[in-house]
Amino acid sequence: MLIALVFEAIGVVFLSAGLKQIGEPKTMNAPEITSLITRGATNKNILMGVFFEAIFFGFLLYMLSQKDVSIVWPLTALGFVITSLAARIFLNEEISSVRWTGICLIVLGAGLVTCSAKTKEKKADEQPPAPANYGLR
Repeated sequence: MLIALVFEAIGVVFLSAGLKQIGEPKTMNAPEITSLITRGATNKNILMGVFFEAIFFGFLLYMLSQKDVSIVWPLTALGFVITSLAARIFLNEEISSVRWTGICLIVLGAGLVTCSAKTKEKKADEQPPAPANYGLR
């Protein structure tokens, strides 16, 4: 999962850089929107971002096929930490202590969800299997 989240962080950094490069539409008309889409579809940073996000998505699909969504999805909260660090390092974004506190709370909450799911699995494993009645009454 950690490898997948690194790919996600790289993708988000590329996407952010690319979107800043193409800018915002000056007006909301068809030619301007078409121009914006064309610039986005040909921007190397956006294309690299989509590529890395696709890799992340592939990892995520594989993990969801192997484990319960209640375990896998909360682990993606670690992506907030990795992506914020990547934004700080590569995009020179300032991340205030209030943002870091929020990120830590998100990760803590996800950790609680994951722990509760693991506790539920342990209790299910400890119960003896139900006797089979083979259709007999």
